[in-house]
Amino acid sequence: MEIISQIIDFFLHLDKHLFDIINEYGTLTYLILFLIVFTETGLVFMPLLPGDSLLFAAGALAASTGALNVWLIIVLLIIAALMGDNVNYFVGKYLGTQIKQRERILFFKREYLERTEEFYAKHGGRTVIMARFIPIIRTVAPFVAGAGSMTYSKYIVYCIMGAFLWVPSLTLLGYFFGNIPFVKNNFEVVIFGIIGLSVLPILWEFVKSRFMKPKAV
Repeated sequence: MEIISQIIDFFLHLDKHLFDIINEYGTLTYLILFLIVFTETGLVFMPLLPGDSLLFAAGALAASTGALNVWLIIVLLIIAALMGDNVNYFVGKYLGTQIKQRERILFFKREYLERTEEFYAKHGGRTVIMARFIPIIRTVAPFVAGAGSMTYSKYIVYCIMGAFLWVPSLTLLGYFFGNIPFVKNNFEVVIFGIIGLSVLPILWEFVKSRFMKPKAV
């Protein structure tokens, strides 16, 4: 329970923890940020690392402390996100064959893979871009894209578009608005707001599939 409370505290007070990291490690903070984003997007079993909130907090601290260069953060974290996604995609590509042969590997079942393929076929590549802004789904999406039938040439185009939308938008949002007194004094509320907005697409799709099915003629 203590570990869980520490993780929750890290999420809710990410700005303070990141400030401590900057003070202790200086320019190595860039590497730490890079590794966090790479791990969150590249390792399918690490979906609970901070993504959206980390970008927001990094942008805010770049503006308030001047210790970080916001444009360097954006460039490095776009690269980290793309590298992580590509690792995840090709791991999915390899394990997808195994899943189809063995029915299941860990918590991935062939049934889930087939449903995901149907979802990608229905909504197209824009799903990859949308997934970038949704916690947990952001980590799983590259894996299932690789494990499914989406070709790499199609995937990489939407993957790049998603990274170039995700990293700059949230980092610059923190850079320009993160130091407003209300935001600084209510950082936990802002983090919950970011998470809430991120999961809205999932809730909307659930509501549509559950309650807004077209009536049979």
